[in-house]
Amino acid sequence: MSRLKQLSRFKLTLAVVAIGLLVFPFINDSRTAMIMLTKIFIFAVFAMSYDLLLGYTGIVSFGHAMYFGLGAYTVALCLKAFGPTILVVILAALITIIFTAIVSFLVGLLTLRLKAHFFAMLTLAVAALFLVVAEKWRSLTMGNDGFTFAIPEAFRDRLTFYIISLVFMILVYLFLERFTQSPMGRVLQAIRENEARVASLGYRVMHYKITANVIAGIVAGLAGILYAMSLRFVNTSVFATELTLDALLITIIGGVGTLFGAIVGAAVVEYARHTLMDLASVHWIFGRWVILLGTVFILVVMFFPKGIVGSTKHWWVNRQMKKAKVTTSDKNLPQDIS
Repeated sequence: MSRLKQLSRFKLTLAVVAIGLLVFPFINDSRTAMIMLTKIFIFAVFAMSYDLLLGYTGIVSFGHAMYFGLGAYTVALCLKAFGPTILVVILAALITIIFTAIVSFLVGLLTLRLKAHFFAMLTLAVAALFLVVAEKWRSLTMGNDGFTFAIPEAFRDRLTFYIISLVFMILVYLFLERFTQSPMGRVLQAIRENEARVASLGYRVMHYKITANVIAGIVAGLAGILYAMSLRFVNTSVFATELTLDALLITIIGGVGTLFGAIVGAAVVEYARHTLMDLASVHWIFGRWVILLGTVFILVVMFFPKGIVGSTKHWWVNRQMKKAKVTTSDKNLPQDIS
């Protein structure tokens, strides 16, 4: 019963946070804050897709940015070729889903039989291949120079795009939360803990790992669509390994295996990066904001070894267990019969 109460409180907290974020642009007209929050929503979705691999399946990938880049280039090329309409965006989303599903399936089929570090390095190689193709195919991608494109009128308003990004993040969170709590999600978590034992029980481990890889790839591709549309510009940086490392960093800071941790981690990373960059004009030391950003991350990992959400959850569970033990011991005390 207490666990159900905790779950209800957590869901209520999430609902309050979601309503607060929805109302925020109507009570604060800061364009900078709205753009930063929109970026947080997009990278939270990207990090949640990565957390499905790392946190729930135990798969470490260094090439997750290739799906993100595929989504970004797909919507950019479609809008440039067919014009800025909502139907073209929907078409681009469908193409992204199909393309990322095929690529993630093939990558998973060819690489997931390898051990963890070999898989990670091979995904890095595949992602590098996509990066090289994007840089060399200049007639289509304009190489590293990139190109701008127009987006539909409905998406040009920052407030509208903010709400769309927020709703998309919430929907992805609810979908992945339901998926990870499903029987398939439980099997994925069992694979993370002991793959050999799951295989000995008769489960087709490769089937489950490839499924997780496909779902993560599709979600990452959809996040790439929103990212490209928010900038109205795309270049080969969307395939860069740094994006995958950002997703890894966000996941670790927020809490591996906690989808909500991806949202918290994205908020911490983006806010810290934005704040430190702004302080560069205040004092010369902030001009080395990358070093300061690294220091912030080190401190977070030191004080929150399981990530912010993971460590907070661990602290809360221990606190509730101590309270339960105290209550039980009080009940077991002999009653005064005088």
